[in-house]
Amino acid sequence: MKKKEIITTIYEYEAADKLKDADLLLINKAKEACNNSYSPYSHFSVGAAVLLENGEIISASNQENAAYPSGLCAERVAMFYANSKYPDVAVKSIAIASANKDGFIEKPVPPCGACRQVLMETEQRFKKNIKVILAGNNKVFEISSVEQLLPLSFDSRFLK
Repeated sequence: MKKKEIITTIYEYEAADKLKDADLLLINKAKEACNNSYSPYSHFSVGAAVLLENGEIISASNQENAAYPSGLCAERVAMFYANSKYPDVAVKSIAIASANKDGFIEKPVPPCGACRQVLMETEQRFKKNIKVILAGNNKVFEISSVEQLLPLSFDSRFLK
């Protein structure tokens, strides 16, 4: 038996004002997108903002449905829109923010497994790391690539 370790590196900021202006803008766009969330059942709003290499920013929010599996997370709405509108443009970064009825969540909320898989596929598609910014009210996490969020990922190599 061999023991292998997987190490994930996350940069934690106590305040968003320590980030670059482009990252702050992306966080603000993600927070604004929370206002467009359709979440009448969970009352948990998520906003995502994607920065493309061409400078475009795509914002999206989660969209629920009474039949829960029919809804879609903000991250996937943003990525699918970006990939369909700009199919040949790589994603540089994504910011994700979450809120409930009391306001923005204090700690950064990571994407679900399905969203991580979609982000990973996009990262692999363009062969470029996607920086992930998780924005909480009191902390911000910065992760240099989706692979850091989803080690041992399933990808197209397994389908050959």
